[in-house]
Amino acid sequence: MSLIPFDDRDGVIWFDGNLAPWREANVHVLTHGLHYASSVFEGERVYGGHIFRTVEHTERLHRSAAALDFEIPYSVAEIEAAKRQVLDAMGIADGYVRPVAWRGSEMMGVSAQQNAIHLAIAAWEWPSYFDPEAKMKGIRLVLSDWRRPAPETAPVHAKAAGLYMICTLSKHKAEKAGFHDALMLDYRGLVAEATGANVFFLMKDGRLHTPTPDCFLDGITRRTVIGLARARGIEVVERQIRPEDMAEAEECFLTGTAAEVTPVGEIGAYRFTPGEVTRMMVEDYDALVRTAPRAAQAAE
Repeated sequence: MSLIPFDDRDGVIWFDGNLAPWREANVHVLTHGLHYASSVFEGERVYGGHIFRTVEHTERLHRSAAALDFEIPYSVAEIEAAKRQVLDAMGIADGYVRPVAWRGSEMMGVSAQQNAIHLAIAAWEWPSYFDPEAKMKGIRLVLSDWRRPAPETAPVHAKAAGLYMICTLSKHKAEKAGFHDALMLDYRGLVAEATGANVFFLMKDGRLHTPTPDCFLDGITRRTVIGLARARGIEVVERQIRPEDMAEAEECFLTGTAAEVTPVGEIGAYRFTPGEVTRMMVEDYDALVRTAPRAAQAAE
């Protein structure tokens, strides 16, 4: 399959306050964010021309920057307006938005107090397909060799670039072995998350169980799905989950901006059968993201 490089596309990218031609939205090779991972970002989905949970994403971007000890020089309202400007300029109805903030190149070293803070916002088409039968087959995961770090060792609640290094390593190894993704344990050996999505299990007690996000990102999609499940009268339990607890799970699914709600059929030695609850969450989430744009339009 021929890939279209992300640095060689038509369109514009919002870059430090202005729309720049896509191919000219570049940074220097000695940018601090490249060498020391002083960068934070968001991944957001556009449905019907509207970004789902857009303000929540922007607020989290600010919190992530604060966790890395820098301040984005644009307010939440200014970033929201910039995202709208990008979508309108690109003519995107269904797509993906990537805001990213980073330290510049004024100082090259661990210390970087004088570095300027930059912000860019890019968006591209990402059609949303909803094929419940295909989704309900369930993806296959392996257990990663890497573990999510302890809160005392990294800014684990920030959506920071450096935290994804072990995710890339984990996913590459899984794909080389013929799997779709990897499940990561945390520093204690407890179930944490997949490489870019949170995880839920329907246990034999009829309740949805999901790991407590005390050392990894509490996803916006994760919180949305918890709300959808409770609206259905399904009890959701947030707790520490041991790997062996997966033997008591009947269904399993991932949640995330990119993953949406993705059924899982296999994690290592454990097998699951995507069933009624998983299907409800897939369909309810799809209905919500498609209803939200109509509600937003009605309010305008």
